[in-house]
Amino acid sequence: MGDPLGVRYIHTTKNFRQGNTDLPVLSGVNFEVGPGEFIALMGPSGSGKSTLLNLTAGIDKPTSGQVFVGSHDPCSMTETQLSDWRRQYVGFIFQRYHLLNVLTAAENVEVPLLLFKLSKAERRRRVHTALELVGLADRAKHYPKQLSGGEEQRVAIARTIVNDPALILADEPTGDLDTKSAEEILGLLVLLNQTFKKTIIMVTHDPTAAKYANRTLYLHKGVFSEIGNRELT
Repeated sequence: MGDPLGVRYIHTTKNFRQGNTDLPVLSGVNFEVGPGEFIALMGPSGSGKSTLLNLTAGIDKPTSGQVFVGSHDPCSMTETQLSDWRRQYVGFIFQRYHLLNVLTAAENVEVPLLLFKLSKAERRRRVHTALELVGLADRAKHYPKQLSGGEEQRVAIARTIVNDPALILADEPTGDLDTKSAEEILGLLVLLNQTFKKTIIMVTHDPTAAKYANRTLYLHKGVFSEIGNRELT
């Protein structure tokens, strides 16, 4: 397991073109996520929360300013370098699970490992470890349609962590889940953060979910403000 990575946003702006007009989404964002922190991002729809995740992963580039993940600047990388960097350092968890229905849980988790030069035995070991961590080792041979929504999301998390990324970006990871399943997923994120020292940035609309994070940032009209988790209702 590598050292946890911090993230720095330095005068980060992002505009999107709408017709002949530049639509500002992020307006000179300056803040840091410490190595091993668990941050919740809240704010109204369209406020730029998912855009910030995309900038962090180098999927999108800022209009101005910089984003550093550890000592890495995703904006300065070629597409090939970016792909290699993401595979090594960044894991994604989405609201939709994006599992392949024709593959078993174990086979879905194994997919990212196929990009690495690993023996079949090593891939199986890593897959088993990841599924065991999310409590689904006994469901390895089940297909997505045989799993509940919460179990599908746990498989998706196992797939995310199978490469042991230092940074996890979670976009509404509990948005489609019932309360019990959401609590299980959030508990898993806390485990990954506290026990395995993963840096986690989670976008959520749910104040209850945000309480699981170390601190919460609220995004409104392209500007961040920090609110204490005790203030969330």
